[in-house]
Amino acid sequence: MSGAALRLGDSAANLQVLGAVRLPGFSMRHVLSALVINQPGVLAHISGMLASRAFNIDSLAVGETENPRYSRMTFVLTGDDKVLDQVRKQLEKIVTVVTVVDYSKQEFVERDLMLIKVAAPAGKRSEVKELVEIFRGRIVDVSAEHMMIEISGQERKVEAFIDAVRPYGILELVRTGRIALMRDTCMSSDPPPGT
Repeated sequence: MSGAALRLGDSAANLQVLGAVRLPGFSMRHVLSALVINQPGVLAHISGMLASRAFNIDSLAVGETENPRYSRMTFVLTGDDKVLDQVRKQLEKIVTVVTVVDYSKQEFVERDLMLIKVAAPAGKRSEVKELVEIFRGRIVDVSAEHMMIEISGQERKVEAFIDAVRPYGILELVRTGRIALMRDTCMSSDPPPGT
């Protein structure tokens, strides 16, 4: 399970969770973090549970934490507070889930990582390179006809870069989905003592 990442779809609305205005019945994007026991089948079990209850997952990323006994899953879900509450309750019922934290009401830092292969023949290469510099990306591979670029940052930055290079021709791209940690001095989801 360590290092797995799955992007399950793009959101219908490109909303910022922090500072967004809530309207009655209005769906928002929520960022949840679940600390889970690092063992085979946990990802399949949790994603299967969410799918069976028709919860819409925008992205799901999972990887080992500072303690190899645990992995942290970061979910981005679209829905109202009722949907979020149902998801959290269902997750907390799973034996391998240690804690679940809703980042949406906290100060947090989020990142999305993307590798993108852009058509860049000799005459267009300097233009693409300039865009990469503007977005603070890195060129990680070059061939005669394309460049592979690494971009990380908030989702809106990644989306803006995709839009900027689309006219050159996007050959392939892959994204991690969002990962996040709270800004607070306490840990995002400390396991209970003795676990």
